[in-house]
Amino acid sequence: MKVTIFPLQDFPLINPRDDIEEILITELRKINLIDDDILVIAHTIISKAENKVYNLHEVIPSSFAQQIGELQDKDPRKIEVILQESREIIRMNERVLITATKHGFICANSGVDKSNTPGDTLISLPDDPDLSARRIRKRILTELGKNVAVIISDTFGRPLRVGTVNVAIGVAGIDPVDDLRGRKDLFGYEMQSTFVARADEVAAAAGLVMGQADEGTPVIIVRGVKYNQADAYATNLNRDPQTDVFR
Repeated sequence: MKVTIFPLQDFPLINPRDDIEEILITELRKINLIDDDILVIAHTIISKAENKVYNLHEVIPSSFAQQIGELQDKDPRKIEVILQESREIIRMNERVLITATKHGFICANSGVDKSNTPGDTLISLPDDPDLSARRIRKRILTELGKNVAVIISDTFGRPLRVGTVNVAIGVAGIDPVDDLRGRKDLFGYEMQSTFVARADEVAAAAGLVMGQADEGTPVIIVRGVKYNQADAYATNLNRDPQTDVFR
């Protein structure tokens, strides 16, 4: 299997309420998109287009946000945004705030980020990344006639590893989890409990080209990956809290 990863070059800056689908279609017309390609899209441009942008001058922190801000020496207005985008605080100390987002993703600061947004503004995750991915995939199929998969990604830290990695927070046209139970390994042993986070693997690979600083390449094409097409959801990657031994 040969895998090719390349960006949509010179992708325009996205502003709140831009028609992200129309912009993507315009840019994709410039390349030779083929069936079974996978588009990995940084959530930031989706969030901006869907106006998931907070102006800190308009945020009034709660007393709880002020308490956490004092504990962590951080802007309580940012803490307030993090709390609004979360459904549960998982861990908190003087340095970090780990939450479960409204989607059920466990990550630092509910995925709220200052990167790649100007002035005193913050970007949060899209309200429904799976729905956003489905809309984009449908528009591509309708206007370009290409049957592709779409992954919306963000960078998450990992509890037992240093550093962040690109992961899938929204999917369309791809099963995010490959169930390998029942398959044989090289020595004939039957796999009993092997699940592969396929969408996360693709997102991580795209992250090598996407970058996280000033690269300006929020849309990546991954070509050559074998995957199962499915009407599935990125939340399928969330571990059941009852089996989560780290909580």
